[in-house]
Amino acid sequence: MTDANGTGWWSAVRRRFAAPQVAPGWQRPGDRRVVDIGWLVDTTKAQFIWGEPRKTARDDRPPTHAKSANYCPSVIDHEARLFDIPCPIDLKLGFRRDEQGQPKLVNLDGARSTVRNKTLGTMLVLVNENEWRHPDRPVLQFVTPYVFVADEPVWMTQMPPIAHYQRDPWPGILIGGRLPIHVWPRPMMWAFEWHEPAKPIVFRRGEPWFAVRFETHDPARPVRLFEAERTPELVEHMQGLSAVSNYVNRTQALYKVAAERRPERLLQRKQRKASTGDAPV
Repeated sequence: MTDANGTGWWSAVRRRFAAPQVAPGWQRPGDRRVVDIGWLVDTTKAQFIWGEPRKTARDDRPPTHAKSANYCPSVIDHEARLFDIPCPIDLKLGFRRDEQGQPKLVNLDGARSTVRNKTLGTMLVLVNENEWRHPDRPVLQFVTPYVFVADEPVWMTQMPPIAHYQRDPWPGILIGGRLPIHVWPRPMMWAFEWHEPAKPIVFRRGEPWFAVRFETHDPARPVRLFEAERTPELVEHMQGLSAVSNYVNRTQALYKVAAERRPERLLQRKQRKASTGDAPV
């Protein structure tokens, strides 16, 4: 039964299964077959070291058996919806404690390193020890300039490069995350929990570094990923969410504010040669 204000159980059911509300000007699921998602490298320095996100690809030989996993529809659909972000540098990184017991990072390549230590210090951050999730597992953050954005509700999940075999397995786990890129387009972090700090982390330029996957209201819709323009509207919106974690906890509480203040359009395709990730998946 429902009361005069419509707050009974039937109203609750209707609200639960009602069509999702979207901001004015946004496209509802089903308005278009393909979901457009943009990516950009938000930096003015060394832009060329940051490669384009690319659709996850395998280098297997053509299968000779009809029951091969490469013919499985679920495997095909899963891998077709993954995008890899390539590692920007070559690096062998170690963890040490100094004479005072303070944790620090060490460039184990020394003088042979392709990255200057001064530059490395602007890219890598060792999280304060009192913020680690476990006292014996250092947490490392790698600042990246990758930003993903959409003009309709899209959630992006960051995960390890699960379709890539690593010759030197990482001695820990990548700390993944999930965020709504239609209201919260921010530069991504590569965060790592070092379970075996006595072992080094090996980075190889060009190899898959992390993977991303996108969710929409209709999971059957294909995704089209292309390079986005760094428009004034996008820059202003990104400034609104920049560094908010320094002031508040649980920044997801600000998603509603970001949705209310976002302009009608944030995504605009960059006008130059087509991106390699341009084809629908």
